[in-house]
Amino acid sequence: MAGHSKWANIQHRKGRQDEKRGKIWTRIIREITVAARAGGGDLSCNPRLRLAVEKAKAANMPADRVKYNIDKATGNAEGVSYEEIRYEGYGIGGAAILVDTMTDNRVRTVAEVRHAFSKHGGNMGTEGSVAFQFKHCGQLIYAPGTSEDNVMEVALEAGAEDVITDEEGAIEVLTAVADFESVKAALEAAGLNAEVAGVTMRAENTIELEGDDAVRMQKLLDILEDLDDTQEVYHNAAL
Repeated sequence: MAGHSKWANIQHRKGRQDEKRGKIWTRIIREITVAARAGGGDLSCNPRLRLAVEKAKAANMPADRVKYNIDKATGNAEGVSYEEIRYEGYGIGGAAILVDTMTDNRVRTVAEVRHAFSKHGGNMGTEGSVAFQFKHCGQLIYAPGTSEDNVMEVALEAGAEDVITDEEGAIEVLTAVADFESVKAALEAAGLNAEVAGVTMRAENTIELEGDDAVRMQKLLDILEDLDDTQEVYHNAAL
């Protein structure tokens, strides 16, 4: 099944994340903290924590720092209490945006998110205003040149919901959230390592933005991602 090209967007985002290693670590630590506090510090019994620790490893975070933050979250050391809040809004051309945050001060966070939207051409919506345009799912993306037949055979056999190839040859595997880890493990066992892998909010449809609109939208997304309390930003713009 053919899909819209997203490879350039993925490479752009990976490049920006490499430039912001310290901020990435901060976000991962928050995710570890919330996951461990909610589901305990045993990786074998806490899928969300396993994913957070995988992100930490991918970001080259030292193992002792990971362990310290798990211990802190599970009561072996005192720490800050975070709450998760999702904000919804509209970007350039009516593009849908979700901003997932973790914060110890929701008044500060909502003010910063609202200001970012209003200052850069978007506007914040109410709860549920755009979330219906996204699907909560597991996602693995393989670089152009990866064997589509191999990915499809292994992924579908392991329980994936869909395999989509875009116009540049990047391959996207979609799974139910509960099946993500088993599908990922099956693909890795077959020697197929994804460029991007995680549980995400995937846009069901995209809005094409070009020229100045695309530049303005990217600026808004960059500003939202750079907010201290932001964990993830999802959108349906094809830039």
